[in-house]
Amino acid sequence: MRQIIALGGGGFSMEPDNPLLDLYILKQAKRANPHICFIPTASGDSDNYISRYYDFFNQQECQPSHLSLFEPPTRDFESFILEKDIVYVGGGNTKNLLALWKEWDLDEILRKAWNQGVILTGLSAGSICWFEEGVTDSYGDGLEPIQCLGFLNGSNCPHYDGEIERRPAYHELIESNKIQSGFAADDGVAIHYKDQEISKIVSSRTNAKAYRVSFENSVIETELQTEFLGSY
Repeated sequence: MRQIIALGGGGFSMEPDNPLLDLYILKQAKRANPHICFIPTASGDSDNYISRYYDFFNQQECQPSHLSLFEPPTRDFESFILEKDIVYVGGGNTKNLLALWKEWDLDEILRKAWNQGVILTGLSAGSICWFEEGVTDSYGDGLEPIQCLGFLNGSNCPHYDGEIERRPAYHELIESNKIQSGFAADDGVAIHYKDQEISKIVSSRTNAKAYRVSFENSVIETELQTEFLGSY
């Protein structure tokens, strides 16, 4: 089964005292004590980001590692990735992430991993990247559409409630036909796809939701059923 868990925001980097989404991700692995690999490309391999990843996951029942494109742990990225159970992609600059991945053929390696059952997940840039298109601030001047990997159909907008400009920008881009219809997720929400279809939507915050956003004469925003994972 091919699985992608797309987070609007949250997880260890945004909710250090609320591990519900990250624990949910770990539970989806086929085996106990799964191998999880963090890819921090979008942040420029931020040392602080990598440290926070290990601070959290070293305390869980898993075997964490990370893949740096600036200080590669191996020349054989494919073997390194395919032995993992979960690949977790961090936030940051989506455009730089895509450019570097393609330069290293990591986009195709991740597609192979996905097809072989490795769970792909991530937040913000690490969510957008899996869709055909996304809403990004990578260009430094407002929010714009960006072409992504296309593992999942449609477009994606993270931080839907966390950044005040996200919702109106996504609506405007869809209405003006600059981006196709898709799915938006509040901070603290994870959309869990199985074989390219939404299987479940979960949240670490009581009021956080996901939405289908489309256009028929006007923008239509449909709230999707979201399961709150409970207090921690």
